[in-house]
Amino acid sequence: MIIYNLFPRLAGQFPDWTPHFERAAAMGFDWIFVNPVQTLGESGSLYSISDYFGINPAFVDPDTDSSDATQLRAACQRAEQLGLRMMTDLVINHCAIDSPLVKEHPEWFVLKRGKPANPFCLEPDGSKVIWHDLAQFDHRKSSDKAGLLDYFTRVVEHLIELGFQGFRCDAAYQLPADFWRQLIERCRAKHPQVVFVAETLGCSPKQTKTTAGAGFDAIYNSSKWWDFSSAWLLTQYSLTRAMLGSISFPESHDTERLFSETHDNLNAMRQRYLFAALFSSHVMMPMGFEFGFRKRLHVVNTCPQDWETPAIDLSDFITELNTLKAHSQVFSSEGPIEPLHHPNEAILILHKTAAQGDAEALLILNKDLHNNQHLHIDDLYALIKSPPPLYDRSPDWPMDYLPTPFEFDLGPGMARILTTEAPTDRSD
Repeated sequence: MIIYNLFPRLAGQFPDWTPHFERAAAMGFDWIFVNPVQTLGESGSLYSISDYFGINPAFVDPDTDSSDATQLRAACQRAEQLGLRMMTDLVINHCAIDSPLVKEHPEWFVLKRGKPANPFCLEPDGSKVIWHDLAQFDHRKSSDKAGLLDYFTRVVEHLIELGFQGFRCDAAYQLPADFWRQLIERCRAKHPQVVFVAETLGCSPKQTKTTAGAGFDAIYNSSKWWDFSSAWLLTQYSLTRAMLGSISFPESHDTERLFSETHDNLNAMRQRYLFAALFSSHVMMPMGFEFGFRKRLHVVNTCPQDWETPAIDLSDFITELNTLKAHSQVFSSEGPIEPLHHPNEAILILHKTAAQGDAEALLILNKDLHNNQHLHIDDLYALIKSPPPLYDRSPDWPMDYLPTPFEFDLGPGMARILTTEAPTDRSD
């Protein structure tokens, strides 16, 4: 899955989504992920849903006779015509504290002193963040777990009927694996092609593995925060790679914009998208990344007027990497990854093998975003198991012939992508 995150508060009304679909398709994305579009509670947060079967009026064009649902279906159909599948959030760990469900089905909620409990998370420093606008569902101890499961099965069925073919399951690790297993099995019995992705960021390795085994198609990985040196990312990757694929991202709606975070460093933008696209089997990119947007996406306050004048345009660069990924057995699968030693500590070399077959690739990355680094490898072909040749699929200055010994001056943040897979079209 090569996923473009259309953030609905920035994209605006359903009829206005078409140009974003067209841009995503032109860059080689094959999925559109849309954050929640349902009716919200009083806080106005996209993740504080009041009515799971209603539609947020902020995304509806009031100047047409088409119903809310018809407008959303039409948007999903436009995406499908462009070869894009639609994914949306499935937020069922909690709902809005002022949702009618709280009064209609108190038995579905975690209660604290007779009132619905608010979900919370623990920050890395140990501090507790409580979401007072939310009420937490009790999927573990509810006296009516069957009713809760039935209700959310209907929610998924409703969203599929509207045109969504995939679901990003928000805070998936906070729900019992057995609940997910039953829900996914029910939905796939009627819709075999539906995709379920688990949001597992911030949970323990044990929670990640337990959630991954509940029938999901993919989970999110934490490659965005890797320093290109520590062992933890490859350990995390190896924990689940044989079970399911994972999704990398250079930024998300939960993070600062990378262009702002790196003080407008173009090298960082290119480096991080390249690594995200090639590290794991799936990748996701939020709208505006390609243009170096600086304003963080906000689940309450972002609006279409926050669309920024492009500071950069990475569209061609992203298109080239997405095309490479889509046609590569190595980069579209969750195969073994091994770090290889290089005497220059500013250079990362990763050897990746396809999950099936014998295709191999070397990803050589200059970690340094500000300085050139000299790459020297005595015997390039000793780094792979396959016989020569290797093909240079790098977006910058690809070489028709790779000599060994191999030398190259890597620009700041630059990468070399060397693979045993012959390109199907040397012009792509």
